[in-house]
Amino acid sequence: MHFEINRREKEGITILDVKGRLVVGEASTLLRERLNQEVSQDVKQIVLNLEHVDYIDSTGLGTMVICYTTLHKSGGGLTLVRLNRRNLELMVLTKLSTIFQIFAEEQDAVNSFFPEREIKHFDILSFVQQHRDTE
Repeated sequence: MHFEINRREKEGITILDVKGRLVVGEASTLLRERLNQEVSQDVKQIVLNLEHVDYIDSTGLGTMVICYTTLHKSGGGLTLVRLNRRNLELMVLTKLSTIFQIFAEEQDAVNSFFPEREIKHFDILSFVQQHRDTE
């Protein structure tokens, strides 16, 4: 599957819509380069929309951590939105869910960059229970 990243903005927050498999090789390199490009243009707040990412390997996870660290060092932040069940379980298993802010809805991810706004954090236990009930 082809890997692509599309950029858009919502309320001044950059959203990167990622599509494909975030794995070792071209995909991880493209994401890291794209994030560095955004930071070089003084973009500091990014939402990574993973709705169309069906698979993340260990290199993909490492790339996401590098992106998070790069933004954090520049005074910004990186949030994740719309992870599928497998990728969410991977974040919990690797304990990266304690590092990244994860949201179910894009607007909540955008709101997380505005301290005065109320945000609804992703409830992992509720998510697991919902999927357990549907199996």
